[in-house]
Amino acid sequence: MVAPPDSDVLWARALYFRHKDGSPALGGVSLGVEEGEILAVVGPRGSGKTTLLRCLAGLTTAQRGEVWFTGVPLHTMGRIARERLRRDRFGWIDPAPSLVPELTVWENAALPLMLRGTGRAAARTAAMEWLDRLDLADRARRRPHELTHAERQRVCIARALAPTPGVLFADEPTAPLHRADRARVLRTLTSAARSHGITVVLATHDAETAALADRTVPLLDGRRVTTVHLPPVPDSEGRPACSLSV
Repeated sequence: MVAPPDSDVLWARALYFRHKDGSPALGGVSLGVEEGEILAVVGPRGSGKTTLLRCLAGLTTAQRGEVWFTGVPLHTMGRIARERLRRDRFGWIDPAPSLVPELTVWENAALPLMLRGTGRAAARTAAMEWLDRLDLADRARRRPHELTHAERQRVCIARALAPTPGVLFADEPTAPLHRADRARVLRTLTSAARSHGITVVLATHDAETAALADRTVPLLDGRRVTTVHLPPVPDSEGRPACSLSV
């Protein structure tokens, strides 16, 4: 077992994964991510993007291969150690918003901090900073059911950023948003990551989202490729988005 390069905060070697039905999701994917880098994993739906992010984040264990974070092998960690690492060092944004319905907006955004042991007042201050940056400060005392679908997704993004994670994994983070909202939220996310030194690994099939990254890794049928041509993707208002060639 060879340790990854010192320059890579996240490093994966020869990841293989098959779904329960036997279909391949990853076929030997290797990559490195430098500290503070914004990396976009791009490809059409079904190309293995989500599976790759889940393996890198320790949510899914690859059937073969290695994943390292700051020189520590995730692939040899036990379940509890991986859960602690995700809680303390990683952030995650799903394509569909998932919030605790009994909590207010600010409590949802502050939840990861409070789970780490941060005091309620300090957690609320950090959460409110991100809610304000995402134009949600006036919704802070509302419950999730009182928000629009797009507003709930922005709360999820604030929740992921509030603890200032070492690595933020974002799986199609702006999929539920309208195009104008999508661009603004992406700018907020990427500028926040750069100003706070957060490494970002995002999965997307959208060319405009990928263009904000420092580097792209194209996937097709679970393998890294040199070029991937994405079909036009309609935005949430039904208009076709541009295609991507990388």
